Amino acid sequence: MSWTRSLPAAFVAALLLAGAAGCGSGTPAGQDGIASSPVGKVLDDTDGEGRHYREVDEGDAPGVGIEVEPDPARAGDWDVRLTLRNFRFSPAGARTEPAPGRGLAHLFVDGHRVAELRTDRYRIPASLVPRGTHQVTVRLYADDGTVWAVEEAPVERTADITASEAEAEAEGEATADATGEPAP
Repeated sequence: MSWTRSLPAAFVAALLLAGAAGCGSGTPAGQDGIASSPVGKVLDDTDGEGRHYREVDEGDAPGVGIEVEPDPARAGDWDVRLTLRNFRFSPAGARTEPAPGRGLAHLFVDGHRVAELRTDRYRIPASLVPRGTHQVTVRLYADDGTVWAVEEAPVERTADITASEAEAEAEGEATADATGEPAP
């Protein structure tokens, strides 16, 4: 008979534990009622490669600036330098779980991905930048492949460059700072 008396007590204890587990993680709810997280909220929106956006608050968001200049040592090549804010590159082989302000960058020339970056410098070979005007874009990704985003827009910056025919000189040097505004 003692098992019938302990059964209701065990049932109540199980309900209390289940209720406590379902009450939330203690993180404050965002404006839409969904708990905010330091690694953001995955959105339905995707970039051109089909990777989902990972929305974070502007204050916590990583930022990137890009500077692209002709390489003085190699005619036709272009040197890319990134300026990062609230962001660190993860080493190759890092866990595929998002962490606040961590990940890698993809570099695009005219919308075509040319490199995956885990450093703030890269050299674009002349073969990818023939004569004419081109757009060089850098976009930040979390380690799980999602795109860091703020207000449903990817965290990225674009610089326009112009390559001349033989000299491969820039008609104008293009830079953008971490806010996307032209650098002084």
